[in-house]
Amino acid sequence: MVFRARGWRPPPPPLLLLLLWVTGQAAPVAGLGLGSETELQIERRFVPDECPRTVSSGDFVRYHYVGTFPNGQKFDSSYDRDSTFNVFVGKGQLIAGMDQALVGMCVNERRFVKIPPKLAYGSEGVSGVIPPNSLLHFDVLLMDIWNAEDQVQIHTYFKPPSCARTIQVSDFVRYHYNGTFLDGTLFDSSHNRMKTYDTYVGIGWLIPGMDKGLLGMCVGEKRIITIPPFLAYGEDGDGKDIPGQASLVFDVVLLDLHNPKDGISIENKVVPENCERQSQSGDFLRYHYNGTLLDGTFFDSSYSRNRTFDTYIGQGYVIAGIDEGLLGVCVGEKRRIVVPPHLGYGEEGRGNIPGSAVLVFDIHVIDFHNPSDSISITSHYKPPDCSVLSKKGDYLKYHYNASLLDGTLLDSTWNLGKTYNIVLGSGQVVLGMDMGLREMCVGEKRTVIIPPHLGYGEAGVDGEVPGSAVLVFDIELLELVAGLPEGYMFIWNGEVSPNLFEEIDKNGDGEVLLEEFSEYIHAQVASGKGKLAPGFDAEMIVKNMFTNQDRNGDGKVTAEEFKLKDQEAKHDEL
Repeated sequence: MVFRARGWRPPPPPLLLLLLWVTGQAAPVAGLGLGSETELQIERRFVPDECPRTVSSGDFVRYHYVGTFPNGQKFDSSYDRDSTFNVFVGKGQLIAGMDQALVGMCVNERRFVKIPPKLAYGSEGVSGVIPPNSLLHFDVLLMDIWNAEDQVQIHTYFKPPSCARTIQVSDFVRYHYNGTFLDGTLFDSSHNRMKTYDTYVGIGWLIPGMDKGLLGMCVGEKRIITIPPFLAYGEDGDGKDIPGQASLVFDVVLLDLHNPKDGISIENKVVPENCERQSQSGDFLRYHYNGTLLDGTFFDSSYSRNRTFDTYIGQGYVIAGIDEGLLGVCVGEKRRIVVPPHLGYGEEGRGNIPGSAVLVFDIHVIDFHNPSDSISITSHYKPPDCSVLSKKGDYLKYHYNASLLDGTLLDSTWNLGKTYNIVLGSGQVVLGMDMGLREMCVGEKRTVIIPPHLGYGEAGVDGEVPGSAVLVFDIELLELVAGLPEGYMFIWNGEVSPNLFEEIDKNGDGEVLLEEFSEYIHAQVASGKGKLAPGFDAEMIVKNMFTNQDRNGDGKVTAEEFKLKDQEAKHDEL
């Protein structure tokens, strides 16, 4: 049912004609004589349990009837015309007996009425239809009643506990309804179409009675709106489902409302006490959300996918309302963002989001960063003697707790009961950690915050580190072994023997094999005369040193091949 406003006219002035319409009826059966009953008789054959209103003189009624003579022969019926009889009561538009018989009736009440000739057509009758002095029987069913003084009636039978906003003129609403006549007959239902009715209120898109009846409603409210015909479809009806002069009853539940001038609304649920930084346009956020319609209907959740929603904000990657609503948040903050449709999915909607729907997002911000961010270092403790600082090449042993910005623990060496050991600057940890361990002294404790582009990036680590996650490392450096100068894997701690080759070639055959070379180097390290780069496999270093000296690759080094590093144009390992 499309509730478009129609032109309407007030009820016509009373006619001076008898309105018992018998046009086209068969001629009466001969022999019908004067009725023996002389007084109006009324038998109430059915009275509904609920009767909020009864017919009074001056009311307009719609009713069905069957008119018969005492012998049961029908002389007229509104059912045969498939149309109710519509008339004012008590204004001389009916025979006197019917004017009296209708008074006090309820909608859906059925009466059997016997009207004597003096209250019907008397001694004249109706030529060819009602013989003179006829007693008439009417079986009457009242369908509708209204008065020209009536207004829209509103009965609210459910109102939600909280109601932040009600319908005002020019608001756009989405609601469900069942539309019935006063007798309960259904003529239309949005529920049957499984689609809300969506419209502006108060600007003439609806019949006047509905425009008025919807004002002041809350989302979730349920009300019954009863509309007299002169505020509905008037004398003509809608030409299809609604007859003329019909009162209408709408059982309405409001699902949604907004105004085209609305912006987003933000309600802060939880704001962390410590908020060192708020999100800005261009930041990359990871957040969880539940998405519902304004009436609470669920449409989406990141929690159900067990994965945060990750996006840039302020750059059009998400709907405009969320782009705006995520600005100025803190890590760990929870807020509710209400987004009107023109800042959401508009008139068309998307997926299971209907068109013109207001959206409600309950957001929990897990972390955010900016692509221009570097690491952040906060030192919590430094020992009194903090003169030896870590540098590239040093071998470090440290403990750490690794967590996300929201405090979720990812890993801990303390829990494993062993330190994590690396050579600084060798690519053994993510770049942000390598940077965070620089210039640190033994015993120092610090927190290092690493943005994802200096951590595990968009991919993360499957099952361990979420993609695009900011990482927090709480670190304690326990041991530092100084590394070698850059480019060296072995150095001499003292003067190098001028007869180095001869010392290595113990059997004096002029050739040094790997076994001889390895034995000699390890002996120098053991005696403190030489030093291998800490943190690497010693055997691999020695083998690489030997390979560098074995220039022709024949598995042995001769005196001609053997050179120290400072004798090489290119770096060597000895």
